Amino acid sequence: MKRLFIFSVKSFVGPFIVTLLISMFMLIMQFFWKYIDDLMGKGLEITVVIELIFYVSASLLPLALPLAMLLSSIMTVGNLAENNELTALKSSGLSLIRILRPLIVVCLFISISTFYFANFVIPIANYKWRALIYDIQETKIAMLLSPGSYSHQIDKYIIKVKEAENDRIKDVIIHDMTHPDIVKTVRAEKGTMYKSSVGNSILLKLENGNVFEENNLKEVINKGNPNDEFFPQKRYAFKSAIFKINISGFDFKKTDDELFKNNYEMYNVFQLNQVVDSVLRNAKKFNTDFTKSTLNSSLYNQYKLKENAPVTAIDSTKITGAILTNQALLLKNLTKEQVKAACQNAISNIRIKKETVTGQKNFLETFMRNLNAYYIEFHRKFALTVSIIVLFFIGAPLGAIVKKGGFGAPVVIAAILFMNYFVLISVGESLAAQNVTSPATGMWMSTFIMLPFAFILMYCASNDLPVTSLSTYKRIFKRRKK
Repeated sequence: MKRLFIFSVKSFVGPFIVTLLISMFMLIMQFFWKYIDDLMGKGLEITVVIELIFYVSASLLPLALPLAMLLSSIMTVGNLAENNELTALKSSGLSLIRILRPLIVVCLFISISTFYFANFVIPIANYKWRALIYDIQETKIAMLLSPGSYSHQIDKYIIKVKEAENDRIKDVIIHDMTHPDIVKTVRAEKGTMYKSSVGNSILLKLENGNVFEENNLKEVINKGNPNDEFFPQKRYAFKSAIFKINISGFDFKKTDDELFKNNYEMYNVFQLNQVVDSVLRNAKKFNTDFTKSTLNSSLYNQYKLKENAPVTAIDSTKITGAILTNQALLLKNLTKEQVKAACQNAISNIRIKKETVTGQKNFLETFMRNLNAYYIEFHRKFALTVSIIVLFFIGAPLGAIVKKGGFGAPVVIAAILFMNYFVLISVGESLAAQNVTSPATGMWMSTFIMLPFAFILMYCASNDLPVTSLSTYKRIFKRRKK
């Protein structure tokens, strides 16, 4: 049994690591494809890129682990079945569950470790990479220029471009005032902006332009009569030229990570539980206060609470404002004009109350949607752990049924199954976020749907029954009735 344990674990660890690395690579490439516009042309140091990859890899690990578990379990058991090793083990009197026991132990260890990793490490990784992305986005060169208007963002430079798309600019005008006695103006038809890899500067590669220089302009202006003074001017044209502009104030700077901690993705299950309880208490108190204020604003309730006495009639001739009185009124004691004014005032008050209640309703709906995000994240951590186990019990018997190992058929089968799993997760999370279903139902929906398939596949693989045969399912349901 010890040899079987070591042999099974060795057969599983290799494919699991390979498939995990492949899955991580694909997910990281997807991440960089999403943020490619924010990362290109920033002159980022290699240490910043490595740090970003490290934190992103940690946050993407929960999505890569189920795929790696599914694919590696199919490959491992498929290799055993393809080499007739699984048949030999079964002929020796071992059941499929007994053969898979070492892999089940490894699967449970990975799933439990994943829960602790998702609970304590991933929240930190989430706000770390989000802070880095925020800092990188804030260093965008394109933010320095506003097409169609003069930009004063860069010290001692005034720049105007007619059009700006990514790093390409058109109809460029640059007023360079870095030298106190010289004003330089550069005009060009088009150009390209680059972030210098060394130093805090950008490089402008301009084409088809002219440079104008005026010397001693400051002295002439100070004398107040520029027509009486002579100062030289220079002008020269160029087909292609590169201009360097210092932007030391726009280099990459790290923001304090603490600013990104108040997000539901950055709490563990204990913190999520505390936050939800605190938010619910505040919401309940707010709703109670709103109800009390609404009731107390009613004149009827005010009289009922303060006087606790039946409404008394008063002389309508003594009423000065029809509705502006501190006593209760009976309609039969009012004149027609006063009744009309009172009805109009009541309608106006009802409309105001309706708008207030509608606003409160919209607030509560928005509040519940935001609160659902915390519930979703809470259930996600547990559902992830269970999904790894469920996918293992889908992949392992499937490998025994198809009897194929390697990266051929198992990859195709795993890709189809994982695509369905991913779609179910996305649909469930979307339904929970829109408050169509409860967060628990939405996040556990994929597991509940995949669980019967795991049971059927395990039953068929253990009893050497065909999955597509109708007699197999009749046998399963007959056994369930017994």
